[in-house]
Amino acid sequence: MTFPSDFLWGGAIAANQVEGAYLTGGKGLSTADMLPKGILNPHQTREARTEGIKDLAIDFYHRYPEDIALFEEMGFNCLRLSIAWTRIFPQGDETEPCEEGLAYYDRLFDELAAHGMTPFVTLSHYEMPYALVENYGGWGSREVITFFERYARSVFTRYKEKVKLWLTFNEINMSLHAPFTGVGLQEDASEQAIYQAIHHQLVANAKAVQLCHDIIPDAKIGNMLLGAINYPYTCNPDDVLAAMDENNKWLFFGDVQTRGKYPGYMLRYFRDNGITIEMEAGDIETLAAASVDFISFSYYASGCASADPKQKEVGNIVDSVPNPYLEKSQWGWLIDPKGLRILLNFLHDRYQKPLFIVENGLGARDTVTEEGEVIDDYRIAYLRDHLVQAHEAILDGVELMGFTSWGPIDLVANSTAEMSKRYGYIYVDRHDDGSGTLTRLRKKSFYWYQEVIKTNGQALLAQE
Repeated sequence: MTFPSDFLWGGAIAANQVEGAYLTGGKGLSTADMLPKGILNPHQTREARTEGIKDLAIDFYHRYPEDIALFEEMGFNCLRLSIAWTRIFPQGDETEPCEEGLAYYDRLFDELAAHGMTPFVTLSHYEMPYALVENYGGWGSREVITFFERYARSVFTRYKEKVKLWLTFNEINMSLHAPFTGVGLQEDASEQAIYQAIHHQLVANAKAVQLCHDIIPDAKIGNMLLGAINYPYTCNPDDVLAAMDENNKWLFFGDVQTRGKYPGYMLRYFRDNGITIEMEAGDIETLAAASVDFISFSYYASGCASADPKQKEVGNIVDSVPNPYLEKSQWGWLIDPKGLRILLNFLHDRYQKPLFIVENGLGARDTVTEEGEVIDDYRIAYLRDHLVQAHEAILDGVELMGFTSWGPIDLVANSTAEMSKRYGYIYVDRHDDGSGTLTRLRKKSFYWYQEVIKTNGQALLAQE
C-alpha cells in the first residue's frame, strides 16, 4: 500500500524564480527578466527596464548548497529545476556557449549528486533570450528553432553523464494564454501568429527529443503540460461538447508530442478559423520521429466548461466556469484532489505512457509566529489529499514515475512577482517589497513531507 519502490520524491523550481543573479556570469536578459514586477509593458525596452523582485529572487544562484542540503534533509531523491537558456547563450544566437554558465550548472549538478539527488532538468521554463524577441520576433521566426537546437545540443553534450531526466518546454500549452511568456510574442498577437510560433516550438521540441536520444541514449526526455482538465458544467450535451473543445486546446500539444502529428480536431479548428500553418519540407517527418518517453504535467485545479459564455469567471491566466462543489484557495483556485486522479487516468488511457506529476502545491499567505514557526496545516491537508488520490490512480493501474511539488522553497511568483504567494516547505524571509534577510526556515510541512518520503507514502496513507 505504498508508492512504487523506485518512485521519485522531490520538488520543482525554475531558474527565473529562484536564482536571481540575473546578469551574473555573462548571463543575458531573458523574457522573464523583462517582467521583473510580473507586468508586461508592450513597449518595454532594455533601456526602460526597471528593477524588480526577480532580479535577486531568493538568491539560489549563490545559496544552492544550503538549499540542497535542506532538500536532502527532507529526503528528496529528485529535484526538478531548469537551466536558464541565457546563461548558456546570453543573446540566443551565438555560435558558442558561455563557459561560465555551463560551469555554474556543472557545480549545481555535482552538488545534487553529492546529496544523492537525481537532477530533472527543464530546457525552457517560461523564458527565452530577450534578444531573440527583439531581433527575430521570438518563436514567430523559424530561425529560433536552430538556436534552440544549438542550445539543446550544447547542454546534452556537456551534461550527458550528469543528467538522465529531461523536459523540453514548461507548460507548453500556456502559450495560448500568455504568448509573451510562452513564445515571445506580444499579448495582442493574433491566433494565426501564435499557432505559427507554436508550430516552430513543436518542431524544436521534436528536434530536442531526437538529440537527447542520440547524445544520451540512456536518458529519458518528456514533455510538460499544464493539466487544465475541464468538466462539463452540466450534463447538457452542449456543455459536454464545450468541455471537449476546451480540453482539446491543451491536449493538442500532448497529441503532437506523443503521436507525432496534428490531430484531426486541430486541423478542423484551423480550417474553421482561417488559420494556415506554414510548414517546411521535413517538418512532418521530424514530428513523427520524436515521440517523448513520458508525459509530465502540472496540476493545481480543475475547471468547468459551459456553452454559455456568461458562466465564465476570470481566473489567474486561465478563465473557466467555477465549480459549485469545490472550495477555493486564497488566490481563487479551485481545490479538487479527485481531479488529479481523474486526470492521471485520463492521460494514461490516452497516451499509454508513464506519467510524472512535476508540479502540484498550494500557494498561501504564511505567517511566522512569535516562536519562529510556520504552522501550515492547510498546505499539509492540500498535499495529503492530492497524494492520496495519486496513490488511488496507481492502484487504478496508472504508471506514475514521481511527484515533485511546486516550490519546495518559497520563490517569486512568475505572473505577479509576489513573494507572499508561498508554496514552500521552507520559508524564505523575503517580501513583496523586496525586504527581508533571505533567511531559510523549516515550516511544519517540512517535517510532514519528510515523513511521507521516509515511509514511501505509508505515513500519508495512515493519515486518511
